[in-house]
Amino acid sequence: MNTISKKRSLVSAAIVVVAMFAFGYYYFFSSFAKTGESQYVYIDTDDNLDSVLTKLRPMATDHGMNALGCLARHFKYGDHIRTGRYEVGENIGALQLFRHLRNGLQSPVKLTVPSVRTMDRLAGEVSSKLMMDSLQLYKMLTDENVCRSFGLDTTTIACLFIPNTYDIYWNISPEKFLKRMKKEADTFWNDSRRAKARQEGLTPVEVTTLASIVDEETANNAEKPMIAGMYLNRLKLRDAKYPDGMPLQADPTIKFAWKKFDLKRIYNSLLYINSPYNTYKNPGLPPGPIRIPSVEGIDAVLNAVHHNYLYMCAKEDFSGTHNFARTYEEHLRNAARYSEALNRRGIK
Repeated sequence: MNTISKKRSLVSAAIVVVAMFAFGYYYFFSSFAKTGESQYVYIDTDDNLDSVLTKLRPMATDHGMNALGCLARHFKYGDHIRTGRYEVGENIGALQLFRHLRNGLQSPVKLTVPSVRTMDRLAGEVSSKLMMDSLQLYKMLTDENVCRSFGLDTTTIACLFIPNTYDIYWNISPEKFLKRMKKEADTFWNDSRRAKARQEGLTPVEVTTLASIVDEETANNAEKPMIAGMYLNRLKLRDAKYPDGMPLQADPTIKFAWKKFDLKRIYNSLLYINSPYNTYKNPGLPPGPIRIPSVEGIDAVLNAVHHNYLYMCAKEDFSGTHNFARTYEEHLRNAARYSEALNRRGIK
């Protein structure tokens, strides 16, 4: 073979190698996804190889789907399917996606713990974002032994949840989810917050319970420290009339006792319910939170405004804020104005 022939052979071989490399790169490394936007595939315990490929097909390019199918069959992925939420993004090729699927390298869900009133509602909303069963989670939240393992009980288990947003793996178990919430709550209740609670003579659970009432009273974060201060005044009051402390007389606790959260007016006939959550009959705080309070509500209690007010009533302009009063007589005048405003609007 002469020199020219050798050169031609080398060039041809180089072209073949480059072509094979280009084909391999295109097949295994170029974007698996059809679009430039990240999408996610959710793989649960019922999935098999065919169902996983079926879920991926609408997101995939033809070459990406062929490459992934080839890898899955060659490495027997169907025998080792791992549940989870996996990203199918613009810069993820078939080989990288397959490695993620095979090794369980998930993309976490941004889960916002909702500020809800009841544990069944919490279980429903959390499970709608995760793979876990809502009934299983609810049973754990209402199990005394489970609650006791976190230093709480079924009336105070809401204290375990701080309504922030967390990165959570979609296939997390209820047990691991509750342990994660315990870790987050311990982080939230740092030395500074615990010191402020002690200054008010309260435990973190008691702060959370009072914060849940404050949150129910108003959505106005600026006013929450004022309301917290008023309730703290009632808790601390000791005189001839209230030797055990002035009852909180918090209308939201009456709604909770009746489980009638849509009540617009609290009539006297509702105040006689025999419930530990009836703060018109029972002095002190109720047994536990009446909702998962907001961070703003908790911090409002810890940073309560110190004043001399003992009473408050919603303003008659329906602004969501309140008129505060030092005496019962002044409070009755405020209440009369608000009642008249309700009557004018036909609110019952």
